[in-house]
Amino acid sequence: MGISLDGLASGLDTAALVKSLMQVEAIPQTMLKNRVTATQTMVSALQSLNTRVADVAKLSATLAKPEALQKFTSVSSSNSVTVKTSDGAATGSLELTVGQLAQQQVTVTGPLTEWDSSSFTLSSAGKDYSITAVSASLDDVITAVNASEAGVKAVKFAVGDGTYRVQFTADASGAANSFSVAGTAVPFTQIRAAQDATVTLWAGSAAEQTVSSASNTFAGLMPGIDVSVSKTSSEPVTLTVQRDMAAAAKEASSLVDSLNGLLNFISANSSITIGTGGATSGMIFTGDSMVRSITQRLTDAAIRPVDGRSPSEIGISITREGKLDFDEEKFTKALNADPARVQSAFATLAKRVETVSSELSDKYSGDISSRIKGQETTITRLNDQIMNWDRRLESREASLKRIYSALEVQLSNMNAQQSYLASQLASLPSTKEK
Repeated sequence: MGISLDGLASGLDTAALVKSLMQVEAIPQTMLKNRVTATQTMVSALQSLNTRVADVAKLSATLAKPEALQKFTSVSSSNSVTVKTSDGAATGSLELTVGQLAQQQVTVTGPLTEWDSSSFTLSSAGKDYSITAVSASLDDVITAVNASEAGVKAVKFAVGDGTYRVQFTADASGAANSFSVAGTAVPFTQIRAAQDATVTLWAGSAAEQTVSSASNTFAGLMPGIDVSVSKTSSEPVTLTVQRDMAAAAKEASSLVDSLNGLLNFISANSSITIGTGGATSGMIFTGDSMVRSITQRLTDAAIRPVDGRSPSEIGISITREGKLDFDEEKFTKALNADPARVQSAFATLAKRVETVSSELSDKYSGDISSRIKGQETTITRLNDQIMNWDRRLESREASLKRIYSALEVQLSNMNAQQSYLASQLASLPSTKEK
């Protein structure tokens, strides 16, 4: 590294002078850096926009399903009978009586100190399982039973005088899950028999029908309806399934809310601010044609007529401010009057929104994704230019330092010559007129 003697001969602050000149030289690079910052800000904003559009696509895909608005609520006249609704449920009512509850088989041995052999057969759910224990000890027998695939668990209870009773319990309830033990002389007592739960429909009528279930839940007793029982009943229990209008309206409203959230985000980032003196400044999306197109396409998908009828008939409309509005009362009234039409119209509307938002946010071919990739390519190109400028400016700074160093050397030499000449002139003899 060379030695720099700033201003030694000229008296100039050459270091400051070079620094000032380099600031001027670096203006093009500074402009490139500013463009990188602005482009990175745009990428972040587009990524945030893409996430919101993708969220709309995901929600609308769910709401476009035929069962999206099929929400039901149930009422039972007894706390011991409960109803769970699922997709495909339908409105209706039913009376039933609970004859018996499902239960697991429980069998207990007589008092034992050990098993009579190390192997025996356990028959469960129509299959035979060979149980082979390490020894005839009760612990080894219990371990072998519990390790088998018979669907039966064993446990011992101390009953005094060093003896134990071993209890066998089926893993599952229902008559089909009964079990028996063979190949041993150990005495057994059945404490509880395996049995199905039963309910009787239309009891006392010519259409009386008994239905059984291995568990206390009768799956699909009505379309999309599971009935669970916890107590027998002698009197009929009435079950009523009706549309849950509030839940259906909430589903429909969620699509409008999601779209409005997206539109509000776009609006907030597209606003124009008027400053002092009338100067205006815009946000990141102000004047962006692609973002304007997103707003137009999604809004159009939500409010365009379905089968020639306006979505406003089912409570979905657009305000003068360009935001969507959901009228729950109007929606509920329309759904109650014609469920099939409202469900079809809403599913069509949601599907249109899904199609548009999916096209926009697709990570491979979506408009927003493509724009993001383009911006990222621009950033890479600008950074390459900035690196080139780094090398150029480094070379220019070194050149300026050499120039001013050479200038100082020349001035120093000239000053030395001046001093020499002055001393020589001063030493010359003076001449006087005679």
